[in-house]
Amino acid sequence: MSRYLQTQQFQPFTPPSPSSLPKPSPPKTYPRTRKWLRRLVYLATATGVVWALDRQFYTSALTRSVRTFRLGLIVAIDYKINFRAHPPLADSIPALHHRNAERLFDLLRTNGGLYLKIGQAIAMQSAILPPEFQKMFSKMFDDASQNSWKEVEQVIREDFGKSPEEVFGVSFDGDPAKGVMERTARASASVAQVHWARLQDGREVAVKIQKREIANQVGWDLWTFKVVTWIYAWYFDLPLYSLVPYISERLQLETDFMNEADNSERMAKLVAGESRLNGRVYIPKVYRELSSKRVMTAEWIEGVRLWDKDSLTRKWEGKKRQGSPGCKGAPLDPPSQENVIAAVKSNPVNEKLKPNRDWWKGADGKGGLGLSLKDTMTTMVDLFSAQMFLWGWVHCDPHPGNIFIRRLPSGKPELVLIDHGLYVHMQPEFRHQYCLFWKSLMTFDNKTIGKIVEGWGINNADVFASATLMRPYTGGDNTTSNEIKKGLSGKEQAERAFEMQQKMRKSVRNMLSDEKKWPQELIFIGRNLRIVQGNNQYLGSPVNRIKITGNWASRSLVESPDLGYSEKARNLGRHLLFKFVLFSSDVVFYASKIKQFFGVGGGMEDEMEAQMKKIAKDFGVELNHGVFDG
Repeated sequence: MSRYLQTQQFQPFTPPSPSSLPKPSPPKTYPRTRKWLRRLVYLATATGVVWALDRQFYTSALTRSVRTFRLGLIVAIDYKINFRAHPPLADSIPALHHRNAERLFDLLRTNGGLYLKIGQAIAMQSAILPPEFQKMFSKMFDDASQNSWKEVEQVIREDFGKSPEEVFGVSFDGDPAKGVMERTARASASVAQVHWARLQDGREVAVKIQKREIANQVGWDLWTFKVVTWIYAWYFDLPLYSLVPYISERLQLETDFMNEADNSERMAKLVAGESRLNGRVYIPKVYRELSSKRVMTAEWIEGVRLWDKDSLTRKWEGKKRQGSPGCKGAPLDPPSQENVIAAVKSNPVNEKLKPNRDWWKGADGKGGLGLSLKDTMTTMVDLFSAQMFLWGWVHCDPHPGNIFIRRLPSGKPELVLIDHGLYVHMQPEFRHQYCLFWKSLMTFDNKTIGKIVEGWGINNADVFASATLMRPYTGGDNTTSNEIKKGLSGKEQAERAFEMQQKMRKSVRNMLSDEKKWPQELIFIGRNLRIVQGNNQYLGSPVNRIKITGNWASRSLVESPDLGYSEKARNLGRHLLFKFVLFSSDVVFYASKIKQFFGVGGGMEDEMEAQMKKIAKDFGVELNHGVFDG
């Protein structure tokens, strides 16, 4: 064992002197981190304040716009990267369409208001959309959520300066000397909701009340629509933006119920003055003294919606020579005062005060109006053809929810047209051109067709003719389809479909060669034609829609009040010749009806659609017209 000795002198521990220490370093303050943290806090605070103000005073209009821009950017980038034969970030082009259809559908449903109107417009133009968009947007016709009675009451007070009780003379506690009104809406759409009421004088009315948030949102929504369309038109090189001001103006007018009242009264006068429609078509009365910019009070309509085919056609259980409730504007039977008081006391918020008037269904409830679908659809095509070719005032939203059918004492249908917010006016010169265009389509007068559409700034007459007829136009030279199909043989399906869609986009861009010449009314006229075609197809194609429409086009050139007598005389001779030519259309129609009767084919509209689908499939495009399936 060894030991170690301490040889150094012992030094006691003493702290070092300050002078011997190095210069102290400053404490770490992390200035950049603190600066960015402050900015983050400021940004979060400002965002929260803006969001709260937007929600409180602007009904989330700014939030909706930001949401729209964000999604628009995502969708644009997604298509820019993946719209090719073999998408790098998608399984296929249909998968790409599906996920973007879901994104856009969710955006429109979340934003609501005018966005739902835009979604419905997209749904009705489904023929130009991929099937994934068509299936998703068919749901756009479902009812929208309704606002609370408190919000409804606020709109009435702001517009009239009075309570609903004072404006409509109603009582919510069962006062027998007053009228009654339901506080739960009978129907709710994107912009407004409808409440039933019975006034003191016994009139039953539909009170259409604009949703309170719409007034604050409409300006922002339309501005956002303009910006997004401008970006997409530039980004994808499509001639779209020049149409935006006209579309925006129409949508803006749809939120002005005084404009709707004007349209309704004008249409009522036009129908009353046309012997071929008076007694077959009914336009509800508007009560101006109970209407404002955001509230419109009109006659309450009892009837069957166009989509209820069974109720239209089942056996009539009422008396002979008796019409359905309210036909020809007949007064409706009043509700029982005892039932009103009982309903108010049992459920003062969700009361159902309007009496059920379904006696015509019989004791077992299985009856119907006993009407002919052919008569019903003939009346509809006659009405919208007269609007388009004779009057130049066109209702652009004739979907099944805006059409009621009643039974007249004669057993014939009476068509009731509601919701007159969206109309377009056709100037006489353009209306005459459109009449001649339709007439020329029926007679394969390609020279006249080419001359007219060239004046409208359209190069590809074949494509436009097929889009107008909603069937393949076989009278042209097929230069467009031949150009699109050129150079595609031998390629695999994915590449062929992609190149087809690219060429189709180019052909659309070329078709609208001069946006300034293109009649903007055609946007909404095409919408009207598409919806009427869908209605006819849904009812089983009971009428030859194209023949009826073409006949009105030709006849209107004889009857138009703004044409001279000499021109009318010339047109009369041409019209008689045209009537003879239409016989060939009847041959096709009745051939399809015979096949339909024996179960070996669909109706004429189904066969025309099948032809369109076949041609479209050659172009790499899939069509799906079932827009009312949702």
